[in-house]
Amino acid sequence: MASSMMGQLVSPLENGHHVWEDQSFIKWKKRDAHVTLRCHESIEGSLKYWYERNKVNFMVSNSAPWNDDAVPEALDSAALWIKGLPFVESLSGYWKFYLASTPGNVPLNFYHTAFQDSEWETLPVPSNWQMHGFDRPIYTNVEYPFPLDPPFVPVDNPTGCYRTDFVIPKEWKGRRILLHFEAVDSAFCAWINGVPVGYSQDSRLPAEFEITDYCYPCGTDKKNVLAVQVFRWSDGSYLEDQDHWWLSGIHRDVLLLSKPQVFIADYFFKSNLAEDFSYADLQVEVKIDNSQETSKDSVLDNFTIEAALFDSGSWYSSGGSADLLSSNVANLKLDLSPRTVLGFRDYLLVGRLEVPRLWSAEQPNLYTLVVILKDTSGNIVDCESCLVGIRQVSKAPKQLLVNGHPITIRGVNRHEHHPRLGKTNIESCMVKDLVLMKQHNINAVRNSHYPQHPRWYELCDMFGMYMIDEANIETHGFDYTGHVKHPTLEPSWATAMLDRVMGMVERDKNHACIISWSLGNESGYGPNHSALAGWVRGKDPSRLLHYEGGGSRTPSTDIVCPMYMRVWDIVKIAKDPNETRPLILCEYSHAMGNSNGNIHEYWEAIDGTFGLQGGFIWEWVDQGLLKDSADGTKHWAYGGDFGDVPNDLNFCLNGLVWPDRTPHPAMHEVKYVYQPIKVSFSEGTLKITNTHFYETTKALEFCWAAHGDGCELGSGNLSLPLIEPQKTFHIELQSAPWHTLWASSSAEEFFLTISAKLLHATCWVEAGHVISSTQVQLPAKREFVPHVIKTKDTTFLKEILGDTLKVGQQNAWEIILNLKMGTVESWKVEGVPLMTKGIFPCFWRAPTDNDKGGGASSYSSKWQAAHIDNLHYITKSCSVQNMTDHLVKVAVVFLGVPNSGDDSGVEDTNALIEIDVIYTIYGSGDVVVECNVRPSSDLPPLPRVGVEFHLEKSIDQIKWYGRGPFECYPDRKAAAHVGVYEKKVSDLHVPYIVPGECSGRADVRWVTFQNKDGLGIYASIYGSSPPMQINASYYTTAELDRATHNEDLIRGDDIEVHLDHKHMGVAGDDSWSPCVHDKYLIPPVPSSFSIRLSPITPATSGHDIYKSQLQL
Repeated sequence: MASSMMGQLVSPLENGHHVWEDQSFIKWKKRDAHVTLRCHESIEGSLKYWYERNKVNFMVSNSAPWNDDAVPEALDSAALWIKGLPFVESLSGYWKFYLASTPGNVPLNFYHTAFQDSEWETLPVPSNWQMHGFDRPIYTNVEYPFPLDPPFVPVDNPTGCYRTDFVIPKEWKGRRILLHFEAVDSAFCAWINGVPVGYSQDSRLPAEFEITDYCYPCGTDKKNVLAVQVFRWSDGSYLEDQDHWWLSGIHRDVLLLSKPQVFIADYFFKSNLAEDFSYADLQVEVKIDNSQETSKDSVLDNFTIEAALFDSGSWYSSGGSADLLSSNVANLKLDLSPRTVLGFRDYLLVGRLEVPRLWSAEQPNLYTLVVILKDTSGNIVDCESCLVGIRQVSKAPKQLLVNGHPITIRGVNRHEHHPRLGKTNIESCMVKDLVLMKQHNINAVRNSHYPQHPRWYELCDMFGMYMIDEANIETHGFDYTGHVKHPTLEPSWATAMLDRVMGMVERDKNHACIISWSLGNESGYGPNHSALAGWVRGKDPSRLLHYEGGGSRTPSTDIVCPMYMRVWDIVKIAKDPNETRPLILCEYSHAMGNSNGNIHEYWEAIDGTFGLQGGFIWEWVDQGLLKDSADGTKHWAYGGDFGDVPNDLNFCLNGLVWPDRTPHPAMHEVKYVYQPIKVSFSEGTLKITNTHFYETTKALEFCWAAHGDGCELGSGNLSLPLIEPQKTFHIELQSAPWHTLWASSSAEEFFLTISAKLLHATCWVEAGHVISSTQVQLPAKREFVPHVIKTKDTTFLKEILGDTLKVGQQNAWEIILNLKMGTVESWKVEGVPLMTKGIFPCFWRAPTDNDKGGGASSYSSKWQAAHIDNLHYITKSCSVQNMTDHLVKVAVVFLGVPNSGDDSGVEDTNALIEIDVIYTIYGSGDVVVECNVRPSSDLPPLPRVGVEFHLEKSIDQIKWYGRGPFECYPDRKAAAHVGVYEKKVSDLHVPYIVPGECSGRADVRWVTFQNKDGLGIYASIYGSSPPMQINASYYTTAELDRATHNEDLIRGDDIEVHLDHKHMGVAGDDSWSPCVHDKYLIPPVPSSFSIRLSPITPATSGHDIYKSQLQL
């Protein structure tokens, strides 16, 4: 049959017309979009398939590979996903591959069966060819990587030629054969045995072609040759300008599907819940494909169509082997009543389910739907199935409702990204994403910005994740050209845009997790969007519609969905009586590097403002790609690292997790603001609120812990009555189990921590996982006066030799102060050197990504323009003010001047900042450092105000009483509890892919730096100074600023320590404008603070020294 067809079909590529540069030619011989087909042989087979496929839990994520092991694992996943499907075969594996520089340089007739490909290389399918040494990845955010001249693309258009072969199983004899590509980037043509069988565009949706007539007959063992030509660039690329890597090839699975002559081609499950949710009326629209031209009535003369619903949730409760068929809970029969819908040619099955178990992200109850086609003898001809959930998505004024409740979207945007594979997916890696999301209280995902792998939707159905499914349309680069119209304004692009939306909806329409469709991202707004919105609303009125383009409030969206809108502005919209739609931020809290500051302020507004229903953080994962370094190691690369031009550098690194899914420190803050159990304390009452909409606290165990000045005073389980969804329980301080501890404590500060843990394991975490933890401060019982040192009249040695002041106690401690410079040259404890240089004022930090955002108006640019990054401290004066038997007082005046490399001729008028420092050294070895800072009033906001000193590299044990244990900053510290924590200095460093300010700890009362023998330095707040921001690192500030990749950092010979009276916030509202909130800025105004330094030995502790200065 194949040879007879050779002369009858001509590939669209062979007529001289560049179809890949014609927006009106988007497909050829491509079958209509439809749901994922399984091609089951029986009802039992379909149930067994789902019984095995649903056995997914957090244990699977432990094997997720992020290195070269991912390459074979991707092929294993392709095989796993079709296991148990006798009429589906995967063609995934190693194919022959040749990369031509242009379509015109493709080997002649490479698709012929006789073509010799022995000299070609091999490439795994699925994969992106750039991830295997062919061509190069390109990262751009907005700009197209080629000249904007739609629909034309560059002549230099890398073109991949693929070849593989297959044999049709003899069991498939007499059946139809479909060739199914799950996704190919960006356009392709396929041949079977030299015959062209189809052409398709859209890099994120399936393309399916019937190849029955082009294959060699079953049983001949003759190998069929499949050849594919893939274009890197096509007119479709103009619709795919998303903020991610441009990668090409067959990046999802390739399948052979075998179907009977008459088969189930598509089906659409719908459920209509009773007003009281006591039952659900079920409908399934079924589309039948017949190879002959047959009327609808004749199909019913020869076949019957049925559907059945099975309760998947009951399968795993028996402990042994489940009786799958007995889980049948509803049967749907053909509705033969006349259809009133014009042109409706499908078949409608109807039924009812009593007392349905509803689906939500909190309770993801699922059923298995099986659709059956039988012949007149009752034999099963074809069988299809999928997971479905019974749930209702609806609207109310300013509310999105799921099952009648105004759910809160605690969401994140997710690109498909693997550091080794690019866009190719692995089962365990997708599970890892979901496990981490659920463990950090994320309940919603926006598929940014395209339909994702079919398995992702099943996993979201199972794990419980609300989803916005987004069409593969983004034309962001058109925003910055004045000579080319947006595609949405051009009728010639309407078909291509609608095809992408239709393909998404038709493939994904049965997934319970999808609560809203999205028309795409950042593609302007115009008549084409109105057409897309009209089609979606007509096709599926059971879900909401989302589209941010055009200002987020157009008629084509049911949700006001701005991106990066400020807190005060979203509140203003929510309070607008003329806006009846809910507001859900489609993107917010830009997680680029050390970021996500202010997120708690968004959630204070969301939790307290009717009409605000949450948002989706940008974004889930740092899109770094593994790249070989010169020394043979691998590192995570970003835009430009592959020689890609143009590029947008590290703007692809905006994730809450690193490429290997290690969480950034900011994930703790996300987990905290997203936690479902909220705890607050005011006026003697502790309030515990269950913000769930469906779950009570039955599955939770509550516990408490009390700490006084960092020491645990007591803890225990907290017995609470069942708290219903959206209800609050109150505990009065006088009747609380910690009241006696609080009442009898002499602590200056008393903190109470309330935690909620899971009593039982779930599919995403083991039992005992903490879902919510809140620390509240209980009121002090007495007034505390400022901290002072209780000095003993201890005498000590002191001598001045020239410009050097040496003070100390023999064999205990020694400090050498340079009286010319006003700095410490040496500090020893028990003869061990500790401080190598210091103590200097410091106002500069290594800029973070957010600091750099905004061009000339960025904080970083303003700091550099003001020379804050290059301050040199000149000692204006240094003198011994007082010297007695018991103390020495030294006064220093520093001038912070721009570093010109020449100290001579520096005038006071050149000083940007003047700093008075008074050292008071006591016989006990204590040093009180008093700082008075007077910055020039025309300076920009300062990065920090504090002191810096350097310690010997062996002083590597750090313990502190403050917030932790993880990195935190003034505007990102709500999740960091106040306590006593201990780490190695090297473990403080946070390896952001692009270095900058990192590893800080907020609200520190005291800190110790010690060597392995316990010798070291203690530092604390003093007098009435507030808690400090601290930092200690083997990397200097200059080094963190210099290096462009974490692996480029060079460790110093000592430890740089910062004790900051004030430290600017890290921001996070976006990363392209200076957006630290006012309360976290440091204006250039005078300020004063005091720090106590003290030697520490194994015989003393930071806690004891700190307590000794409290005035009770």
